[in-house]
Amino acid sequence: MEEIFSYLNSMLPSPYSDLVTVAAIFAVLLVVAFIISFFFERKPGKPPQPEPRAPEAPEPEIKAVPPPDLEVFKAPPHEVIREPETVSVKREAPPAPGVKRAAEPAPLPEPTPLPEERQETIATPAEQEITPEPAAPAPAPEPEPEPEPGPVEEVPETKEGLFARLRKGLSKTHTGFLGKLGEVISNREINDDLWDEFEETLIMADLGMGTTMKLKERVQSRLKKKSLSDSGAITEALKEEILAILKSAEAKPLSISEKPFVIMIAGVNGVGKTTTIGKLANRFKKDNRQVMVAAGDTFRAAATEQLEVWSKRVGSDFIKGHSGADPSSVAFDAVKAASARGTDILIIDTAGRLHTKGNLMDEIKKMKRVISREMESAPHETFLVLDATTGQNAVQQAKMFNDALGVTGIVLTKLDGTAKGGVIIAIADELNIPVRFIGIGEALGDLREFNADDFVEALFYEGGETVH
Repeated sequence: MEEIFSYLNSMLPSPYSDLVTVAAIFAVLLVVAFIISFFFERKPGKPPQPEPRAPEAPEPEIKAVPPPDLEVFKAPPHEVIREPETVSVKREAPPAPGVKRAAEPAPLPEPTPLPEERQETIATPAEQEITPEPAAPAPAPEPEPEPEPGPVEEVPETKEGLFARLRKGLSKTHTGFLGKLGEVISNREINDDLWDEFEETLIMADLGMGTTMKLKERVQSRLKKKSLSDSGAITEALKEEILAILKSAEAKPLSISEKPFVIMIAGVNGVGKTTTIGKLANRFKKDNRQVMVAAGDTFRAAATEQLEVWSKRVGSDFIKGHSGADPSSVAFDAVKAASARGTDILIIDTAGRLHTKGNLMDEIKKMKRVISREMESAPHETFLVLDATTGQNAVQQAKMFNDALGVTGIVLTKLDGTAKGGVIIAIADELNIPVRFIGIGEALGDLREFNADDFVEALFYEGGETVH
């Protein structure tokens, strides 16, 4: 290289010798770089060679899987009732004259089936890996809905059977009232102490203070007139005086002279209004009357549904409004519907309310006014349902409802579940309201027309048989 430089320096003038030397070195380096890039750069147009891969394993031979035997998985045969399908046929209108009908499209050619050998050799991966599951049994036919309960038929009872049921229903009152009275007057001399205990016994039986004092005075007067000094005569005298009071409360049979004959049912919550309405409807249905029940209690939860069940049970018509509707509007619609259908008796339920709430009592007054506006003489009867277990509170309820509505009849329920049945004597004595019905049990026939003679005989019954 030094020899080349020295040769170049000798060939060129001295002022340019250094410049030429640098240019020569640059040219040499350029040539070397060109040679290196020529040999090591990939040639264009030639794709890169792929990296060598390991040889793949041969694919396994695919064999056809025979179809499984599904007979073992089939459900036992059963009859399936299919409803007939309704096929709607669309008829085309005939073409107008001079108009050609459009040609119908040609049917698509059916696919050519594959040869059997080809079908056997083709198998999807699902057929190779998935084992067929057993076929699900066909759904069983739905059971037919049960028919709605019809009117309940009861076996008619004899007079002896009715009296036995009445004695059984009054057994608790008999034990609580006459049992204690017997302990007071048995084998004792009639004196002031005996009369004090006699008075206490009547008050404890919920006869009330006024009725107790009246009975005490009348019994004393009766014994004095007959000059009786035997304490055993007190029971007989008391029986006659109670019968006289209850006789004044006996109601005359209902005179159903108009159509519809409207009966309005009132009472506080829990006294048994719904059950009483059902039993009343059953009694009227047995007399071959056409009955309609109106659900005027639109506030209490499930009140309408319970009354509807009773109506279906006894076979009466039923009318209701939507939940929370104005009870007066339900009563108005019921009177119109009963008149249009020719119904004999319409029983209208009302919402249970406390007799001490003035605003609630005003609402039931409005309901009665609406009924009277639609039918001049209606309601023909207004029954007040009282719970015998409430004792003297029942008397206060009767007074308040009578002032608001003019109650025409009392229905005293649950006499079979209390020893306070003596409240009926207080009601008959203090209120000038007839007692229409008494409830002595849960059965449909346990709502009885009140009969003073039968009631007193059952209450004072001293036969050998003990009724519980």
